[in-house]
Amino acid sequence: MSTAKFFAWVHRALSSDVTLLFSTRMVRLFAYGSLPVILALYLVEIGLSDERIGLLLTMTLLGDTAISLWITTNADRIGRKRMLIGGALLMVLGGIVFALTSSFLPLVLAATIGVISPSGNEVGPFLAIEQAALAETVTDTRRTHFFAWYSLAGSVATATGALACGEAVEWLQARPLAPVDSFRVVFFAYAAAGVLLALLFTRLSPAAEVQPSNSSAATGSDRKILFGLHRSRGMVMGLSALFALDAFAGGFVLQTIMAFWFHARFQATEATLGRIFFAANLLAGLSALTAAAIARRVGLVNTMVFTHVPSNLLLILVPFMPTLPWAIAVLLLRFAISQMDVPARQSYTAAVVDPDERSAAAGVTGVARTTGAAMAPIFAGVLLGHPGLMGAPFVVAGALKLVYDGLLYRLFRHIKPPEEARAPKQKIANS
Repeated sequence: MSTAKFFAWVHRALSSDVTLLFSTRMVRLFAYGSLPVILALYLVEIGLSDERIGLLLTMTLLGDTAISLWITTNADRIGRKRMLIGGALLMVLGGIVFALTSSFLPLVLAATIGVISPSGNEVGPFLAIEQAALAETVTDTRRTHFFAWYSLAGSVATATGALACGEAVEWLQARPLAPVDSFRVVFFAYAAAGVLLALLFTRLSPAAEVQPSNSSAATGSDRKILFGLHRSRGMVMGLSALFALDAFAGGFVLQTIMAFWFHARFQATEATLGRIFFAANLLAGLSALTAAAIARRVGLVNTMVFTHVPSNLLLILVPFMPTLPWAIAVLLLRFAISQMDVPARQSYTAAVVDPDERSAAAGVTGVARTTGAAMAPIFAGVLLGHPGLMGAPFVVAGALKLVYDGLLYRLFRHIKPPEEARAPKQKIANS
């Protein structure tokens, strides 16, 4: 290949929507990954009680839920690009307000209206719309593969953000800078990431939007549409209920809550917490990468369930570990297998609905997850406030997730995505 052809190929690759969407996910997740390291510690530093911290985390997730529901269920009609830019600006708003004030009411308002991630995971409308755009550009047989790499890109970015935050805060405090001021620097950086995200989304091409041939309106369909859904509405609502249960369980062990627990139980420093979550998220990303290979052999639903069960058992064991190294080891082992279900779940949701329902389906199920997760921190905050119950969130989370696994397998194991339904036995066995 000549030099000119090589640079032309690089230019095309960097100009593609797929590359752009991978880039925006990495920028966003780097910012999201930085917050759980310091968020709870910052809220304690400015004088909030455990109960108020739990309420603030809940309002953060509830606000993201309401905004995401409206944005994602209208994105295919109004425009995915416009909605993504709007979400990025809400991220800027959240970061700036958290950096500038320590008053509870403005923080609650910013948490409700803005986009703040207390978990280090996706919040806001971005994930649903980006997944719908990606599903437009890849074939059924390659969809889970792309979603796995997409998940890995996010996990690596989250891990790097956590590590960078921990090291940066320790460096700032050694200068010296008061802990609360070092935490505010992180929020300003978070807002700056939102600005960069908005600029990147302006480069998204029309190919990322719903194509006329994939629109029910274009085919003259008169099916009733609710929340952007028509044929698949009942199935999406069923999945949403289950995903809400899973997320409610996960809300007991948000990375913000785990950081608080490690700090209170073992006096782990901010730098140590950053390193823990760097390793955890890196392992989680690598585990997600194996999802495509497993799904080709056993199917998407089986991949979601069978890889999730041992992960949940390990989660239950974490608070019973006697020392910091043992607790870290069990947590990291859990993260090493914890995300295999994620690309399988995302791919399954995109596969079993019509193309013009994809943003809405991902949005509704994502909102269900955010709603479920939003309810848990209030209860987790109460448990963390009692020394004898500090480890209970891990146990509750693991037990509820096991219930979710059983229900998902029972209700959806017979509903196949197109690549499995066309030739399920041959395809899954021979891939």
